[in-house]
Order: sequence, then structure tokens, then C-alpha cells
Amino acid sequence: MNIVNVMWAGGKPFMSIHRVHQQVLSHAGSDARISHWLLLGSGLCHGQGLTREWHMPHRMLKGHGLWRLMRPWVRLRLRKALMEAGAEVVLLDGIGVARLVLPLLKKMPQLRAKVLFHGRTRLTQRDLRLLCSLPEDRLSLAAVSQTLAHSLAHELGRPVQALRVAFDPQAFIEPLLSREQARQALAMSQTDGPVLGAVGRLVESKGFEVLIEAFAQVAPQQPRMQLAIIGEGPLRAALQARIDELGLAGRVHLCGHRDDVQQLYRAFDWMMVPSRAEGLGLVVQEAVIADVPVVCSDLPVFREQLQDSGHYLPVGDVGAWVKLIEHCDAACGLVLAARQHQAMAPEAAWQAFCEGCEGLLRS
Repeated sequence: MNIVNVMWAGGKPFMSIHRVHQQVLSHAGSDARISHWLLLGSGLCHGQGLTREWHMPHRMLKGHGLWRLMRPWVRLRLRKALMEAGAEVVLLDGIGVARLVLPLLKKMPQLRAKVLFHGRTRLTQRDLRLLCSLPEDRLSLAAVSQTLAHSLAHELGRPVQALRVAFDPQAFIEPLLSREQARQALAMSQTDGPVLGAVGRLVESKGFEVLIEAFAQVAPQQPRMQLAIIGEGPLRAALQARIDELGLAGRVHLCGHRDDVQQLYRAFDWMMVPSRAEGLGLVVQEAVIADVPVVCSDLPVFREQLQDSGHYLPVGDVGAWVKLIEHCDAACGLVLAARQHQAMAPEAAWQAFCEGCEGLLRS
């Protein structure tokens, strides 16, 4: 089976999406030949197969203005490349890529498409017509959580497979660093107090400014507590300015992007996830597998994963985060981590994910 994995772009901002596609494609079978196409920009897809960079103009991909007129010409190039590659299946990164590629299916009867949705997306009427115009034996839709799948299925009026992304627990645990090693890697080896952790892009939807404001109110009563945020993004300068303004330099650490982030979870005594919106929130799974207790915003996708073991706070409520941080003690954390591990059942989740991937790619 020849599979072409068509991604919007490469690079650090899209790393989590690439990881999901790599996980899915790892279940394609030993006979599969896989290639990766990046429509915008550069960046390796660290997985089986070769990577091709198309360097398409961003405004053309978005369909802005006169750039929309270039799309027929681009589709001709894509069609020719798919035929040369002998593609039988295309795995598409969300609706943005689907808008460009799916019209080709009408002229390529040998091709089947799989669209994987990673987060809530505003679908236009044009999108709805496009997705509903192709039969289910040619086009399969999947989403990275049950919550997202239900929402999309309701909007589209056609099945959407819930492919809740999961990790192989043993493969994830093996490279984890110890508490001391992880803190040394983050240049926090001298810290002897509790460390609150957060992981994600520095963007508004992650809600890290709420966490910083809450930490500032607790900091005078918890002089040994520190906060470390791993990730990079456009809000870095604004967040750092606020940290300095609050007098938290040396207590709140913006650690930047880390390629080894999956090894570092045990540096944290608690994982804080103050997101305003998420398609899945892989950091929740990663923290639970690493036996780090999780506190998160009250979002349906987090309840789907943690069920009754979750510690949920209202979205954007600084006061609620203040009260929570005041009571983040080690004993409570150990009990909560054990409950969350049992509720998430990583081994069973991994098995279900493997079976779902095989079904998606082979259907």
C-alpha cells in the first residue's frame, strides 16, 4: 500500500500534529510505502519514508484573494505527483489540507482519502458540501478524541471515527529521566521546593497567562515553589514581560522549546493545563503515564480522558487556580496521580488506538 501523508507544514509549531500522524502511520503495516508532503515551509517528518517540501504560498493555501485562482494549477501538480508516487491512500492534516486535495479524488478513482481532525475547526458551507460529496468508501473522517468526533459527526451528518490518540506506555516510560536528572536538564537542579509544570505553545488558547497570574498571588506564601513552562510561541515576549513586572524572575521559568520534552515530565510535582480549548491535549496523557498529577481546565476533552479522577477548574478563572495552587502538596499529588492512571488506563487506550489506526488505514 502506497500512502502519502499530506501535512500543512513542518517545524516546531506543528510537532505535536506530526507526532500524531507518525503514530497513526506506524500501524500501516510492513508492506506500506510512506512518503510525507509538507505544503508550507520546511521541517522533517521524523518517521518512515521520505519528505517532500512543496513551498506553496501561504495566501494561496488559505485561498485569499486572487491566490485562489492558482489552485487549479496547483492541483494539477499534486495530481501528477500522486500518480507518479503510485498513491493509493492519502492521509490529510485537517480541513485546510483537505480543501486543496479532496477535489482530486473525483478524477483519481484509485485514490482513497483519510482526513484527520486535530482540533475544533470552523467548517464553511463549501467545506460541508466538499466533505459530503464523496462516498464513505472513498473518504474516511477521523478525529483525535471522542468529543471532537461527536461534534463533527453532528455537524456533517456522516460518521466520524473517534481515534483517540494514545501512547505505548512502555515505550514512553523507558526514556523518562528521574526527577533529579530532569530538573538538571532544565537548569533547575538547585530547586528544593515543589515545581509546577506546564507544556505547550505560548499562544492564547493555552491560557498560560492565567497560570502566571495565579502563581503570583500564591508566591509570597510559597517561597520555595516554582513554575516551569516548556514551549515556544508568539506570546513569549508578553509573558516574560508580565513575569518581570510581577517580580517573578527566577521563580517562573519560560524554558523554550525542548526536543526532549517527553523525557522531562518527572521534573514536575504537578502538571498544570489551563487551556481554553483543545482537540485532545496530549500533555495530559504524557503526564499521567509519567505518574505526575494533572490539574486542568474543565473541558469535555479532558473529562473524556480523566473521567471522575480529573481535577477540573473553570476556564480562565484565576481565583480557582489560586486556591488550587495553595493546596498542591506532595501527598495529595501521589494519590491523585494513582487515580488518574487507573482512570486513563494507558495500556487499554494504546490497544484501542492501535486497532483504530489499522481500521482507518485499511478501510
